[in-house]
Amino acid sequence: MDWFTEPLGYDFALRALAEVVVMGVSCGAIGAYVVVRRLAFIGDAISHAVFPGIVIAYLLGASIVLGALAAGVLTALAIGWVARGGRIREDTSIGIFFAAAFALGVVLISTQQTYQGDLTGFLIGNLQAVSVEDLLFSGVTAGLLLVVLAALHKELLMVSFDRTLAAALGYPVYAFDLLLLLLLTVTIVVSIQAVGIILVLAMLVTPAATARLLVDRFEPMIVLGAIIGAVVGVVGYYVSFYAGTASGATIVLLMTGVFLFVFVCSPRHGLLAHRLRHHPEHAASSPAFDPPEGHAHEAGEGEVLASDGGSPTSPR
Repeated sequence: MDWFTEPLGYDFALRALAEVVVMGVSCGAIGAYVVVRRLAFIGDAISHAVFPGIVIAYLLGASIVLGALAAGVLTALAIGWVARGGRIREDTSIGIFFAAAFALGVVLISTQQTYQGDLTGFLIGNLQAVSVEDLLFSGVTAGLLLVVLAALHKELLMVSFDRTLAAALGYPVYAFDLLLLLLLTVTIVVSIQAVGIILVLAMLVTPAATARLLVDRFEPMIVLGAIIGAVVGVVGYYVSFYAGTASGATIVLLMTGVFLFVFVCSPRHGLLAHRLRHHPEHAASSPAFDPPEGHAHEAGEGEVLASDGGSPTSPR
């Protein structure tokens, strides 16, 4: 068991593992909404939009995490405000603010001579540099995120799956849209230290997408996505520790491998299960036993034909 206990002897590894668990749980939980609401593009936009906030905070000597959070929140609000009018589609407003925010960050860092080494970690992640303060901020933030998701689960679920009905019932749909964007922004900021701006989208989408292939209900999808994110994150960190590779990129690659395996082998929604259900050569040519008297057989055009000679009836 030395391979398991050796990293635990280093303080930086313990902090990194704790950060990975926090990131995996928060990304897996909010990722369920990202997948069902098809918010992957806006997640990518916000992850890049925090870049100028990071640069400005770095130049001012302020908290980089708070700078990233401020930039992400402002971008999320701007996207929601412009898209609300209906004249400009949401994906168009995302593209506008995504490009503008990232360009601002590039312009700002181009004015500095020593920016490359100091800020590269925020592009690709640097788990080894996680401090106790970073870990405390991430833990508290992720805890608040989970509390909000649990407290407003019914409302967020209604807005996510039936916006028309939610509006008819009096739910403030626009307010919940903004809230979801803000929660997404917070999750991205928490995860940047671990996997970086470039790779954070994979942690938002891949665990939840994997969970969706394994379960049919939304609540188990949230829980399973959080578990997958945390477990694969820890395993990925161990792999990077011994292989000497970049931690964030290794975690993302391992997560992608898990998704591909589940995509092929999921017992209900996997590629192999789909082929077995839809190719007659994989099924028995005749039933192994005679059906009992009164057993219903499917007939054409959605009718159910009773085997006792009765008339067809409509399916219930």
